[in-house]
Amino acid sequence: MQIALTPETLLQAYRLGVFPMAESRDDPRLLWFDPVLRGILPLDGLHLSRSLRRRIRAEPFQLTLDTAFTDVLDGCADRPSTWINREIRALFVALHAQGHAHSIEVWDNAELVGGVYGLAIGGVFCGESMFSRRTDASKIALGYLVTHLRSCGFGLFDTQYLTEHLASLGGIEIPRAQYRALLSENLLADAAFHRLPLPTAQDVVQRNTQRS
Repeated sequence: MQIALTPETLLQAYRLGVFPMAESRDDPRLLWFDPVLRGILPLDGLHLSRSLRRRIRAEPFQLTLDTAFTDVLDGCADRPSTWINREIRALFVALHAQGHAHSIEVWDNAELVGGVYGLAIGGVFCGESMFSRRTDASKIALGYLVTHLRSCGFGLFDTQYLTEHLASLGGIEIPRAQYRALLSENLLADAAFHRLPLPTAQDVVQRNTQRS
């Protein structure tokens, strides 16, 4: 019989560099992962293509912070296959209520069309998932998130694994030992997710423009 996790136990697991996933939304079991190669998105290495920079400047969407966390979580799970089962959902809803889990929402007027959510511990942000129902909605959310994290004192954006999508935005893989060293260093950083409001579109573009 699997013992139910508490939000506090989950926080401690993340502090140790370990995170859970389910095989599917209907599987009650949680599997624990500690990848040999860890995906991260360097906060000074986000790559925004010219077309994406133009789109951000045009401000096609409205972005908010922590106004619809559960809806973003459910949007991330709304796909044919997901690792977000009932227990993970309940744990992150509780962590959000405690001020540890956060979301950025992307709106097209009153419709939620994208977003990203994750867990903030010290100066570490553990990105969990993102979703998009409009072209570039999740990329724009990520651009705002990276800029916001830098402004609020964060030093490590953990993406767990490196996907093709994240690699196109500047994500990289680092060895487990290097990740743990960065994790240990940044857990003690003076960071706060709500230290500042979300950046402006101009800030996002200016702070993430590549020299090439």
